Order: sequence, then C-alpha cells, then structure tokens
Amino acid sequence: MDTFAFVFKKTVTLFLDAACIAMLARAVLSWFLREEDGGIMYFLVAVTEPLIYPVRALCSRFGWFENMPVDLPFMISFVLLSTLELYLEAYMAL
Repeated sequence: MDTFAFVFKKTVTLFLDAACIAMLARAVLSWFLREEDGGIMYFLVAVTEPLIYPVRALCSRFGWFENMPVDLPFMISFVLLSTLELYLEAYMAL
C-alpha cells in the first residue's frame, strides 16, 4: 500500500471512529441530560447532527418512522457509518 492510501485510510478511519464515539456518547448522555442543557451535550449534538441530518431529512420527507419512540434515523446513521468504516478497512487492506 502506498503512502497516500495509507494516510487516507488512517485519516478517514480516525474520523469515522471519532464520529461513532461521539454518537454513542450522545445516545448515552441523552438518557441523563437534555439537549438544551449546554456544555458537552451541545457539543455532541453540533458534531453529530450533520451526520444524522441527511437520513433524518430523507425519513421525514417520505414520512417514515413518524411517531416512533426511538430515534431510528440516528440508529440508521450509526449503522451506515459503522458499515462504511468496515468496508473501508476491508477494501484498503487489499
């Protein structure tokens, strides 16, 4: 693997790892804190919402998952990011 591909893989993998950790932290802290409390929750929402928004907009446009007690667009976004990371690791390993 040449140097550029290695650096690219590591950079994207680091970004995806950080995004997944931020999403997990947001999910866990949402049980204890409200989003408008500020501080760490405000930061986590600001960091993760741009990753979740496209899925949330698509779901609301077609009326999917309305009146659900669970934030399914959040979960779908997390699964997509995790799958992308696994695909990147498997594809770049060749």
